[in-house]
Amino acid sequence: MLRKVLIGVGILLVLVIGGGFLLPDVVTVTRSTTIQAPPEAIYPMIATPRQWPVWSPWNDRDPNMAIAYSGPESGAGAKWEWKSASQGDGSMVMTRGTAPNDLGFELTIVGMGPPSRGAFALRPTGAGTQVEWTMTSEMAFGPIGGWFGLFFRPMLEKDFAQGLAKLKQKAEAAPSAPSAHVPAAPPGTP
Repeated sequence: MLRKVLIGVGILLVLVIGGGFLLPDVVTVTRSTTIQAPPEAIYPMIATPRQWPVWSPWNDRDPNMAIAYSGPESGAGAKWEWKSASQGDGSMVMTRGTAPNDLGFELTIVGMGPPSRGAFALRPTGAGTQVEWTMTSEMAFGPIGGWFGLFFRPMLEKDFAQGLAKLKQKAEAAPSAPSAHVPAAPPGTP
């Protein structure tokens, strides 16, 4: 009987480890939304680290997160670091920025492997601005990383959806956000 149990455990271990090697070791998540505001009104909310606590789902989960800012106020080189009992310790640095349409960042979570790379793309549309948030993370835990990626992707998708919904709410409610709608031409103009 013990022999059968050991054989069963051995087969299970081979399946788990082998399956982990077959699963992707890189996870990319992309989510987007349309915001009724021009890119110029939205871009500062994502390019300025001090604005992230206003809309980020991670800050909502830990309002006591200790945050330190460094570098420029906004755009490439702007950085924030945090310590959080529930969200982990980490940092984010803006790696590139072409206002008001493109922003790249690098996110590091202590103990979670190499930094993740992400970007925001803002594209004007007839209805406002399409905001696309993308992040690619390497699952650096050997065969366990592939399995972790299966759980990580849905968590990140949920976080992105929540963050974009709150960014939309804040950007559309901002009193200084100019209208994204093109005014009608006055009568008699070609």
